Amino acid sequence: MRRLRCLVSVAAAGVMLAGCSATDATSGSVAARAGDTGSLTIGIRLDHPGLSEQTVDGRIVGFDADVARFVAAELGVAEDGITWKETVAAEREDALRDGTVDLIVAAYSITGERQQEVSFAGPYFETGQDLLVRSTSPLSGPESLTGRTLCSSSGSTSAALMSERFARSATLVEYPRVSECVTALLARRVDAVTTDAAILAGHVARNPELLELTGQRWSTERYGIGLPKGDDETRDAVNAAIRTMIESGSWRASLERHLAPSGVEVSDPP
Repeated sequence: MRRLRCLVSVAAAGVMLAGCSATDATSGSVAARAGDTGSLTIGIRLDHPGLSEQTVDGRIVGFDADVARFVAAELGVAEDGITWKETVAAEREDALRDGTVDLIVAAYSITGERQQEVSFAGPYFETGQDLLVRSTSPLSGPESLTGRTLCSSSGSTSAALMSERFARSATLVEYPRVSECVTALLARRVDAVTTDAAILAGHVARNPELLELTGQRWSTERYGIGLPKGDDETRDAVNAAIRTMIESGSWRASLERHLAPSGVEVSDPP
């Protein structure tokens, strides 16, 4: 079994981005291919401070990145065998279905609708949806959104929930990346940003004098590792890797290192 030969472009910062299908769909499970080839293509976000982001020197850092590396190692793939591919919310199911990526570790909430298209290992983390506002904003939570402009990332559970709950009271704006919503908030083009509190807290930590969370959560988001639909062998192997990460103490250590400084409560694993 072998990986497809493909062109790979190297980002200016030094992160490898896949340029074609990550794996040959006829060559067995992702876990089996990983063991055979010592390589994986992992979908990740590059703009989630504390969870996963790209540093100026090209490194991918954060809790999700640590989870991805740990799982890869348990599957027999060293860090230099990982090809990272930025995968925004609206692209995740397609990326797994067409083999662009092998796994997705990217604040990927497990939902019944998504489980119709892809399989999940986990959950490995739990958070909830919150509101990010400017520090001078009078907004205090969902009940104060009437007549306001609310932003979230396309294809996310947060965008779906805000469309369901606030379509009649607020103007809804969607961008591919949460970071673009945050830029619009700072530029006063929108009044609030909504997504998972764990994601938003990292942006507050970056701009503590300008941004804050309302602290009123109205959903439960359980992050899982996305993998091709029906790949039970890989799901079981990844679940075992997550359990090992938790039992070894690496899971909590990563949370305390990357998310606790942003104000995210480090609770027990889900």
